[in-house]
Amino acid sequence: QVQLVESGGGLVQPGGSLRLSCAASGFTLDYYAIGWFRQAPGKEREGVSCIGRRDGLPHYADSVKGRFTISRDNAKNTVDLQMNSLNPEDTAVYYCARAKKPGDYYCSTDPNSYGFWGQGTQVTVSS
Repeated sequence: QVQLVESGGGLVQPGGSLRLSCAASGFTLDYYAIGWFRQAPGKEREGVSCIGRRDGLPHYADSVKGRFTISRDNAKNTVDLQMNSLNPEDTAVYYCARAKKPGDYYCSTDPNSYGFWGQGTQVTVSS
């Protein structure tokens, strides 16, 4: 049974940092691209970042490039999202998702490419 569980969200001041973690179970994490998405109230779900299979390349939305870093932690079986220099526009529920099919070296932030989703974790950036 495929499961994705996000953690690490919370309240942070502008300019601060958070590290989100996506814990995977029920499948071999290294075989699949994993994406991070976010959805703010009244807005569509937005692709933030993704990473290809084990040796695949990362990709970032322009809005987070240079501030966010996605990485795999093989020891913990997680895909993490380090978020620095956070601003109020980053406030949203953050979701991780697994690609529908294995083997993607290049990942996509198109939500239609992903078949399994976590429950989300709230990130609030406010003073």
